[in-house]
This record gives sequence, structure tokens and C-alpha cells, in this order.
Amino acid sequence: MSEEMNQQLTAAGNEMSASFLAAKKRSDETLAKLKANPSQFTMLTGDRPTGRLHLGHFFGSIRERVAMQNLGVNTNIIIADYQVITDRDTTEHIGDNVLNLVLDYMAAGIDPEKTMMFTHSAVPAENQLMLPFLSLVTEAELHRNPTVKSEMESSGHALTGLLLTYPVHQACDILFCKANVVPIGKDNLPHVEITRTIARRFNERYSPKNPIFPEPAAILSEAPEIPGLDGRKMSKSYGNSIMLGATAEETAKLIKKSKTDSDRNITFDPVNRPEVSALLTTAGLVTGRDPAEIAAEIGNGGGGALKAYVTKSVNEFLAPHRERRAELARDMDTIRDILHDGNARANAIANETLDQVRDAMGMSYDR
Repeated sequence: MSEEMNQQLTAAGNEMSASFLAAKKRSDETLAKLKANPSQFTMLTGDRPTGRLHLGHFFGSIRERVAMQNLGVNTNIIIADYQVITDRDTTEHIGDNVLNLVLDYMAAGIDPEKTMMFTHSAVPAENQLMLPFLSLVTEAELHRNPTVKSEMESSGHALTGLLLTYPVHQACDILFCKANVVPIGKDNLPHVEITRTIARRFNERYSPKNPIFPEPAAILSEAPEIPGLDGRKMSKSYGNSIMLGATAEETAKLIKKSKTDSDRNITFDPVNRPEVSALLTTAGLVTGRDPAEIAAEIGNGGGGALKAYVTKSVNEFLAPHRERRAELARDMDTIRDILHDGNARANAIANETLDQVRDAMGMSYDR
């Protein structure tokens, strides 16, 4: 691996490791195969209903979901309501959050006729896969997962059993529908790796002649780490996010409050000028332009000119989403029906997979 390659940076200014760059290469190879034969791929991804979706979600994953759906991939989106309690003490507002996720998905282009949307809590057979899957991983493997460590540290909670086994639960999500591709951001690579391990160990132990589960491949976003308005990774917990459902006025107010620095000459430098570069990255994502080119255009206009450009660009980008979302929200009964239908489809798939698992383990006593 060349020194130049090792020093590539994410949009948030963090260095890309050699292992990440290797994963990105594998991702690109998988994506090329998917585009050539989309019908041979099943995708699963999803979100926890802990709040509204933001631009980081859109560019990090949702855009890829829509593209896969439209290519003809068998696409599935889980609303991971059980995983809310991995690091939170309440499920307040969870029902509202779930329905708002469906609104945002559909406003972004997800078609419920082509993509199955469902919730954890409505699919018992999928969650029952946790029991055999937990027997396939060691405690040491669970403790080594860097995402679990970072989520525990950021939450300030003690390590609960559910948080420790979070990656195994995600393996259930992915494998119950035999997903073989998972579009993710950089932080979730370890989860896909443990899913691959679980699939391989189950097949080797219980079904070596007729493997039940595929070993899914990660498809990494072209924007694997998207900065929020303060230069850190965009996150609901940091309060640095532009929500997809925010009004034009709310968006303008949030951007206006964001920090820049005292240098009036606007340059794109994620390491030394993270706040300025975060705004430029946001503008670049929504306009499709190079952030450095935008910086050169603004020049000595200072932070005020930069914020004005970002506000205009973001609001123009989000206008069609807001319009579509408002239209969908006028008929929430239909949104509930879509979720109900998705849950029914997921149950049928999960029951069939669980039957296959029980058969492979010799536990189908009643058939």
C-alpha cells in the first residue's frame, strides 16, 4: 500500500486506513457485479428509530438503497425498533419516529412495491435466530467489536447484554432474508464481518452440504464519513445534522449558527479548518461540485458568503423531498398500511428461514 494511498482522507478529515481501503476495493468489485446482474442480489439495511433522518443518512446510505431498488435488486429495509433500547432507557416517541422514517424513505424514492420495509418487533421469528447465532460467537469476539465500544462510550451507559450482542442481532436482520449485500457506512464494517463469520460457522456446523446462509458483502458509500456542521461526523447525538424533514427556515437557522473561523479566505482543508470544510463538503454533496472549487469561488467572501451559499444549495436540494414528504404525510393511514404489509411479508420470510434453521439443527420435532 503506497504512502499516498494510506493518507487518503474521509470527508470528515479522518485518515483512511489500509484495511478500509481494501474493504472499499472489495465493495467496488461487488457493486460492479451487482450492476451487471442485479436480480441475483438481495440487500438489507436499516436505521434505528431514534429521531429524524439527516443528510448524512441520505448520502451515506439512502441514496444507495434507492439506486439498488431501481436497478432491480431485492431490497429490504429494517426499522430497528428493538435496537433503540441497546443504549437508551426509554422508547418515548418511538411510534412517531418509526412512521417518520417511512415518510423520509418514501420521500427519498423508496417504493414500497419494490422494497420491503418492516420493524424488528413485528417479526418474532427473525429475533429467534439470536439464540443459535449467539452460540456461534465468543465473548471475546463481541468485546473486540469497535463499534460496540464507541457506542457504549458515547452513550455513557453501562455495557448491557443487548448492546454487547448488538452485532449478532444485526446478523439476524441480514441473514433472515438471505441478504448477500449490505450498504453501510465506514463504522459498520465490523458488523458485516461478524455476520459473515456467523453465516460461515452455521453452515459449517449444521449444513455443510447445503449451506443455508450467504456470506454478505459490504457495499461502502462513496461518502463513507460525512461531516456535520461542526466538522465532526454528522450525528443526531451531536446536534450537528441537517434533517431531511427540516423546513427551509430551520435549515437556514442551523447553518447560520454553525462555526467557521477568523480567516476570511475560504479554503477546503478538512484537517486544519474542519468547520469551514464541513460546510464546503455539505455544499459539494448537494450540488455535485468539488468542495475546493466552491471554496475558490467564494474566495475572500468570508464565513457569511459561505453560509449563504450552503443555505441556498441545501434548501434547493431538499425542496422536492419536503414537498413529497408533506404530500405523503396527509394520508398517514396509508403509511401505516405500508408498514403493516411489510411486516407481513417479513414474517413469512422469517418463518421460512427459521424452519430451515430448525431442520438443519435437527429441532423440527413437530413436523
